[in-house]
Amino acid sequence: MQQFNESLHNHVNSKAFILFSLVHFHFWLNFTLHSTSLLPSNTYHTPSTCSRKVEVSDYVRYHYNGTLLDGTLFDSSHTRLRTYDTYVGIGWLIAGMDQGLLGMCVGEKRIITMPPSLGYGENGDGSDIPGQASLVFDVVLLDLHNPRDGITVTNQFMPESCTRKTVAGDFVRYHYNGSLLDGTFFDSSYSRNRTYDTYVGRGYVIAGMDEGLIGVCVGEKRTVTIPPHLGYGEEGTGSKIPGSAVLVFDIHIIDFHNPSDKTEITVTHKPEECDKPTKKGDFVKYHYNASLMDGTSIDSTYNYAKTYNIVLGANQVVPGMEDGLMDMCVGEKRHLVIPPHLGYGERGVTDEVPGSAVLVFDIELVEMEEGLPEGYMFIWNDEVSPDLFTEMDTDQNKQVEPSEFTDYIMRQVNEGKGRLAPGFDPYRIIDNMFSNQDRDGDGKITEAEFKLKADEAPHDEL
Repeated sequence: MQQFNESLHNHVNSKAFILFSLVHFHFWLNFTLHSTSLLPSNTYHTPSTCSRKVEVSDYVRYHYNGTLLDGTLFDSSHTRLRTYDTYVGIGWLIAGMDQGLLGMCVGEKRIITMPPSLGYGENGDGSDIPGQASLVFDVVLLDLHNPRDGITVTNQFMPESCTRKTVAGDFVRYHYNGSLLDGTFFDSSYSRNRTYDTYVGRGYVIAGMDEGLIGVCVGEKRTVTIPPHLGYGEEGTGSKIPGSAVLVFDIHIIDFHNPSDKTEITVTHKPEECDKPTKKGDFVKYHYNASLMDGTSIDSTYNYAKTYNIVLGANQVVPGMEDGLMDMCVGEKRHLVIPPHLGYGERGVTDEVPGSAVLVFDIELVEMEEGLPEGYMFIWNDEVSPDLFTEMDTDQNKQVEPSEFTDYIMRQVNEGKGRLAPGFDPYRIIDNMFSNQDRDGDGKITEAEFKLKADEAPHDEL
């Protein structure tokens, strides 16, 4: 009997201890859940890089699922297909969320658990959240910025040589990939297979890009991070770019120029002797390699094993090439940089030269034939015959036929007594000379119509 009583006593004491423990645990749980301290957050995904964390007064965009402690879902931003966007740490959120978002990185995922005193308190929210409910938020941070932020520029690639950087008023051609801060892609110039072309520093693009394109070199690659107040603001674009979104652009500068630019000429080789540099009217033969500023090859005369031949000043090439070939010696080599307004302009050449492209030519003058004085298509090397009309009128009928005129001029050229303007079809020149002498347009030249160029106002004739 004594042994049984001792055993019962021990049993009662054990039950009492268990009851005490349960009461103690219940008291601790209520104390914890009702305290004003946020329970420790649980970060279950950390991004590989984190250049910045959420601070007081930052503006954040995040997704969340909100549940009670028993797992009952009461709200989710995912179901609304839009982020929750707000300032942090200034009282715009319930206190627990205001605290729980601090220190997060973009891309971080964490569980934030809060007591009712830091949530919706004794009364709850009147519908889905009961009074005295502790809350659990599963949060993923998509981006953050501060209203005081400017753009952030990170250089990815800088060319070895950079003789010039962009300034306000320059026209820039560049490629870009555009994404949100969480990596979500929204646009790319590469997908359209053409550069984005614009003036910089003049308000033609969003303010952050206007600033991010200043001070860049041809060939440079940089990442420009743009806060929403310098991007698309609170409204976004209405489709791919949400309101208040931070933008990230990876850009590659293809070329740039200024509307005031002239052809840039660099002599890379100069022969020791040069008696007659080129001038307007000269017939020149030259080789060239043509490319864009990024090195993309356009064309080369070396591929065809023949020179390119033109008359200077006859508008047979783009103005920038005319400039680059002037005052040049046979055997000389030059490097030309031609802005688009002196090249192929805004339209370019289909499938060859993009619109508004800066051109690069490496040229070599191979041969040059001296042209005639401006306004002349034919000149005499010897003294002019005093009986010129009679010599032309071979049938002596007092009028010169087109065939007589042509035969006579060609004979003077072949005998070295006269010279036609080089680089043009000689028969077209002679036809033009005949038309100028045929004053009445009847197809014949009479002695009364016939005059030497020196005897009248300038035009292309004898």
